Amino acid sequence: MTPGLWDLVLEGVWTTVQLLVFSALLTAAVSFVVGVARTHRLWIVRFVAGFYTEVFRGTSALVMIFWVYFVLPVAVGWQLVPMWAGTLALGLTYGAYGSEIVRGALNAVDPAQKEGGIALGFTPWQRLRLIVLPQAVPEMIPTFCNLLVELLKGTALVSVMGMGDLTFSANLVRLALQQSAEIYTYVLVIYFVIAFVLTRLMRGLEKRLKAGVGKDPGTEWAARELKRAQTTGVGAAGGVGMGGGAA
Repeated sequence: MTPGLWDLVLEGVWTTVQLLVFSALLTAAVSFVVGVARTHRLWIVRFVAGFYTEVFRGTSALVMIFWVYFVLPVAVGWQLVPMWAGTLALGLTYGAYGSEIVRGALNAVDPAQKEGGIALGFTPWQRLRLIVLPQAVPEMIPTFCNLLVELLKGTALVSVMGMGDLTFSANLVRLALQQSAEIYTYVLVIYFVIAFVLTRLMRGLEKRLKAGVGKDPGTEWAARELKRAQTTGVGAAGGVGMGGGAA
């Protein structure tokens, strides 16, 4: 290929990476908000979150892109640029899948950990932030890694809007050179390299998050509380009370 055609492909790679980052951020935000809402104590919150999940999980991402880019402007009177239309459609669609990952990981946390937070007088938000999420997030990473790779492959769908992503740029090069095998082989390799880098980064993140999870969190929590009690003198007072009772 000529340098000019390679520049076109590289521009498509950059557009794909941008779309991946934006849609991944939206996917993560939607996943955690909806996933936490699926475990809420109020049934109406669980119902709304569940309804969202079923709707977006049960519809095609390609059709959602068409709807956001072509139907939404007619309904609301303003047009999204292809980048933000693709980000919105992909983020909402894959966020529905991610919400189930979050919900499952939150429910997998030992109920005794949550009961310990209740015994300490923690609010629901404090229990979620200090007890549940630190244990649940490392368990989400492998499945989120798979979802991120699927999202990468899903970015190719935005080419139907005429957006200059990697797939769209590759098709233009194919039309110029009339060589399908060569250009699409290059595209496959590029997608594989990006996916490989993503999996390496996610595995590194998983190892880092799980570095302190190998120990029993209940034991660590009890040790911290005992140390705090001894520092404030509560332990000593308790010891005197127990000694007086024994006497």
